[in-house]
Amino acid sequence: MCVLRKQKMNINCYMADLGRRARAASRKIARVSGATKNVTLEQIALAIQREADSLQQANSRDVARARAHGRDAAFIDRLTLSDQVIITMVESVRQVAALPDPIGEITGMRTRPTGIQVGQMRVPLGVVGIIYESRPNVTIDAAALCLKSGNAAILRGGSEAIESNTAFAALISKVLYTSGLPRDVVQVICTPDRAVVSKLITMTEYVDVIVPRGGKRLIQKLMNEARVPIIKHLDGVCHIYVDESADINKALKICDNAKTNRYGTCNTMETLLVALGIAPTVLPLLGKLYQDKAIELRVDPAARTILTNAGVKPIIDATEADWRTEYLAPVLAIKIVDGIDSAIEHINTYGSAHTDAIVTEHYTRAMQFLSEVDSSSVIVNASTRIADGFEYGLGAEIGISNDKLHARGPVGLEGLTSLKYIVLGHGEVRQ
Repeated sequence: MCVLRKQKMNINCYMADLGRRARAASRKIARVSGATKNVTLEQIALAIQREADSLQQANSRDVARARAHGRDAAFIDRLTLSDQVIITMVESVRQVAALPDPIGEITGMRTRPTGIQVGQMRVPLGVVGIIYESRPNVTIDAAALCLKSGNAAILRGGSEAIESNTAFAALISKVLYTSGLPRDVVQVICTPDRAVVSKLITMTEYVDVIVPRGGKRLIQKLMNEARVPIIKHLDGVCHIYVDESADINKALKICDNAKTNRYGTCNTMETLLVALGIAPTVLPLLGKLYQDKAIELRVDPAARTILTNAGVKPIIDATEADWRTEYLAPVLAIKIVDGIDSAIEHINTYGSAHTDAIVTEHYTRAMQFLSEVDSSSVIVNASTRIADGFEYGLGAEIGISNDKLHARGPVGLEGLTSLKYIVLGHGEVRQ
């Protein structure tokens, strides 16, 4: 249900009521069978297809307002519900429905010398709060994942997508009602009042975890103020290292896609590392490719020499800050390194532990990279843009975590669950 409030309201009372209803709904959805959840997800997919035109009309109003406010191209790209985005949303909901239901799964059962059997059961987290900005498709992804994993969801999208999120909220609410499930399983807050965020992230009595999907400023605010545990990543400073044994054609294809497929995503490559032994061959080709696509290159002295000799422009001298920067723009930092050890050292020093990749035909170096790079996704011979719940077969993702506790990488169904110990006894007592 979407609660659209334009008038002045008591935020504390409003959020407490919303939290109570979410907590009650979480207990009900935790008992719902996998079959019922799957039927409901299919109905959501069908509703998106059926109402695609009206959803895009609502979205067009959001896009028009964003353009009028001077938002940049990357922002508009994230906001827009294109035909392909609609198709991907439908497919992601159906992928979630097709996945095994994790709830109630029992693993690790073993018999102790006392006779008791001890194991673990997978259970929902309870109430998940998702705070996101300009991606309205997150409303559907989050609703689908929370529903399938037996959680209630409180969704707070950004004001820039308020028309889109209101339309999605109405669609979800209608499907939940016709499926016989509580509408409060998915609640979308459509008020633009930012005070609801500050309240949501402190409601430990009602909310079990917060998942922020947005810019650095939003996530930093939550890190500073939240009392509810957070699943998050702060930056996406992603690297590709082109090893001296790399296949040139693979390197060109991968490094092109990783940077130019989309600029405003957290899994876009921001720093390119090239081995000294292959740099004179591959770097001029990559430089011309990026030049043709109007990518600004910020480079170290060794890369500058090679690119200048190849006639590549524009080139800017990189600073220390460039190695730590998530540009989210047509800007790329480039550095030449001695080899794989130097590449790994650079990534672990300057990276954000999000996604990093190597292009190599050398098995031992590939395995070293997988083992020693300390990131949530580590990739061999593929684009960093592959780091995504949909691409990983999770159906969708509720976010990406570069934390090391509970969930790491794209967070799908399993990341929205926890484990509890179960014990089966036969009258045993503690001696």
